[in-house]
Amino acid sequence: AGLLTKVGVYALYRFFTLIFTADVGFTHEVLKWVAVFTMLSGVLGAAAQFEFRRILSFHIISQIGYMILGLALYTPLAVAGGVFYLAHHIIVKANLFFISGATYHLRGSHDLSRLGGLWKTHPWLGVLFLIPALSLAGVPPLSGFWAKFIVIKAGVALDEWLVVAAALLTGLLTLYSMMKIWMEVFWKATPPETAELRGVRPPAAMTMVIVALSVLTVLIGVIAEPVWQLAAAAADQLLDPRAYIEAVLPESAQ
Repeated sequence: AGLLTKVGVYALYRFFTLIFTADVGFTHEVLKWVAVFTMLSGVLGAAAQFEFRRILSFHIISQIGYMILGLALYTPLAVAGGVFYLAHHIIVKANLFFISGATYHLRGSHDLSRLGGLWKTHPWLGVLFLIPALSLAGVPPLSGFWAKFIVIKAGVALDEWLVVAAALLTGLLTLYSMMKIWMEVFWKATPPETAELRGVRPPAAMTMVIVALSVLTVLIGVIAEPVWQLAAAAADQLLDPRAYIEAVLPESAQ
């Protein structure tokens, strides 16, 4: 969920900066509306779900829309924003799935209707959920804020107001979905049928990974410059792929 779902995004970035470059006006216009449809369909699908992992899975779709949008806008700022978004999302999405696993250990279900009361019994897990959840929605000062800000700023610079509106709406609906999980899993009282189940403490290794990824999410948000510099350098290489071509096909440089 965290890493392998980005392989297709990487392939798109490579193909549309190396191969499909003859008619950028056409191909990237198609990509732009594919990105908008991906964002909205994914986030609406997430809003309709009532199962922890399904909500997170639909949000993979919507967040990939932001990454494709960075490629579609095809400016150095937009491509760098897409790369930044990709790196941020790997960390945040992996963490959210780890947290869903931790709640399963504690309550024995992924169904939100059967969950509840974890804020009272495990407040530390509630805090660790809020960090990636709010980051996914783009709340400052977490990593997701900068990822969304860069892509949206690139859209504003190109006067792509409909695209910007779709991106902002997706962020708002993402926040709604994350707060739905928070209210159902952590804030509401434990359902009687769930209270009878004996929870199992999550493995220590899982807890350590959740803490580490949450700390990394905060650090990227507070100290975003190093990640931005890497993303900007990657964008420069993507938009000018001569060094990449020479590395892969050295005979082509002769």
